[in-house]
Amino acid sequence: MPDPVVARESIWLPYMHDELLCDENTIILGHSSGAEAAMRYAEKYQVKGIIVVSPCVTDLGMANEAASGYYNHPWLWDQMKSNTKFITVIGSSDDPFIPWAEMQQVIDNLQPKCHKFDDKGHFQQSQVPEILEAVKTHLS
Repeated sequence: MPDPVVARESIWLPYMHDELLCDENTIILGHSSGAEAAMRYAEKYQVKGIIVVSPCVTDLGMANEAASGYYNHPWLWDQMKSNTKFITVIGSSDDPFIPWAEMQQVIDNLQPKCHKFDDKGHFQQSQVPEILEAVKTHLS
């Protein structure tokens, strides 16, 4: 993805739409800032579904996160739900960067399928078979 450090909404969402051509047949898998991009994309466009790993709803008091633009306007939860056929949240209660309370807000508002772990941290392992399995369940 372009702009990998700040991950600006104003750059990522147009890139997803115009370059990656995400559409109603697309499953968007987003991790961390990518999770916020997936949720914001689903507010505006129809996609097959989103799988968000370690999502959050605030900038966590971090200037770099605030600069991304994802957190300076309300989350449109109903739009996300109406623009997707499914939503899955994957998170771990021992994530050192995203408090579980942030992920719980996403879960409470979207009522998605949820995979909660207590030993995966921020999912930075080279292989996480549980994420692959979550994707595979939606391939047809």
